[in-house]
Amino acid sequence: MSASIHPSAIIEEGAVIGAGCEIGPFCVIGPEVVLGQNVVLKSHVVITGNTHIGDDSVVFSFSVIGEIPQDLKFGGEKTSLRIGARNRIREHVTINTGTAGGGGVTRIGDDCLLMAGCHIAHDAHLGNRVIIVNSTAIAGHCIIEDDVIVGGLCGVHQFVRIGRGAIIGALTMVTNDVIPHALVQAPRGKLDGLNLVGLKRRGVDRSDITALRAAFQMLKDGEGTFLERAERLKHESESTYVQEMVEFILGHSDRSFLTPS
Repeated sequence: MSASIHPSAIIEEGAVIGAGCEIGPFCVIGPEVVLGQNVVLKSHVVITGNTHIGDDSVVFSFSVIGEIPQDLKFGGEKTSLRIGARNRIREHVTINTGTAGGGGVTRIGDDCLLMAGCHIAHDAHLGNRVIIVNSTAIAGHCIIEDDVIVGGLCGVHQFVRIGRGAIIGALTMVTNDVIPHALVQAPRGKLDGLNLVGLKRRGVDRSDITALRAAFQMLKDGEGTFLERAERLKHESESTYVQEMVEFILGHSDRSFLTPS
């Protein structure tokens, strides 16, 4: 009863609206939608499907959240979308539910900023504090870890993983996995160094930054294959940041990796 709902909004029977929510003019909310406390829908927002949105999130006008996947294999099976707390979803953003073949769930963590016109496809998983800049498309099954920034007008290929703390420059097409804390730029996505600015802003200790720079240099110039170099790093560095990078590289990959040029 504490929610504020504009009389022109349509809320279908079965929807759950949390305390303190603000539902603006001409919004449409489907029967399986659950909104946490203090969620704000500005106006002309469509929330549909089995979609949950966490507390204190704001969705701006003309966004469509929870529609079915853009996947020709989709046959109407029950899938879902889970969005965490304190997210900012700007104008014209589209986010789809999952597919049965991809795990059935699209997930977005907490404190993300999805800027105007970006698209998050089926079965993608975004971590916490992720920023997706205007008109960028995240394809199906992608994994975007915590604290990643993807610049404007980028495209991320399906099944790509982007490691924690990486930054992708604007106008970049990413077709392979990106190691944690990396800097990627150029039209076809080149691994061009480390996201040193991001590391410093997050207060990472200088010794860890030095260790990461040394690790990157070994990955770039060391002997053997990229995976063999990563395996050596596993035994040569005690930095938790380097070990995180090594675990990412030695983990499962559907797209191989962007490697230092």
